[in-house]
Amino acid sequence: MDITQQGYVRSELTPEGALHITFFHPNHNSLPSRLLAELTAAFEAAGKNADAKIVVLRSAEYKTFCAGASFDELMAINDFETGKTFFSGFGNVINAMRKCPKIVVGRIHGKSVGGGVGLSAATDFCMASHYATFRLSELAVGFGPFVIGPAVERKTGVAAFSKLSLTPSEWQTAEWGKAHNLYQEVFDTVEQLDAYLDHFCKNLCSYSPEALAELKKIFWQGTDHWDTLLHERAAISGRLALTPFSKEAIAEFKKG
Repeated sequence: MDITQQGYVRSELTPEGALHITFFHPNHNSLPSRLLAELTAAFEAAGKNADAKIVVLRSAEYKTFCAGASFDELMAINDFETGKTFFSGFGNVINAMRKCPKIVVGRIHGKSVGGGVGLSAATDFCMASHYATFRLSELAVGFGPFVIGPAVERKTGVAAFSKLSLTPSEWQTAEWGKAHNLYQEVFDTVEQLDAYLDHFCKNLCSYSPEALAELKKIFWQGTDHWDTLLHERAAISGRLALTPFSKEAIAEFKKG
């Protein structure tokens, strides 16, 4: 089977009303276009699910939470429209998370790269383990974190986003992520993370759904233009991915 067709997105509702959306891909939980589309659909469905009080985003157990976009697909981009569509994938998920009327909680158990950091930033409350190191690797392969940038900048601020963008080869610690508001809580072990996640979600599910929905609106004030903005950013990445610099850098990255 083509590796871009592997993996899954699954949704499971707890008795308390926490809808867990879990994604998996054998290549370090990377997200090809098919899985990004399924994640987008999962968040849209969660928003309409009357039994779901909150949503939890997580990936299947692996050392990596999310390795970002599929490099196999990235290498195959040979025209602008294909590139723009490819880079819009994470933008579609971020917008679906933003517009979902339920509070979205992130469970980040391991490393994140590129788009995976964007997913963390698009949650309303994000908790992580000590192993949840991360980096924005895009500049190293000829473009930048343009699509996920608004979400990351919204959480961390311009200065931290600039540092992440300009140091694509440097891993930041989970503690750095908490200090710069990407993560709201960091735990020494995954077991501690899951214990607190369970406690936090049960409490959240006991609160007024109407109040939570109103808070969600307030959290995301000023982002109504993101449907357009993230597609404009995808066009920048789509154009740069066709440059000789990017093509050579991606090929070298795959070799390594």
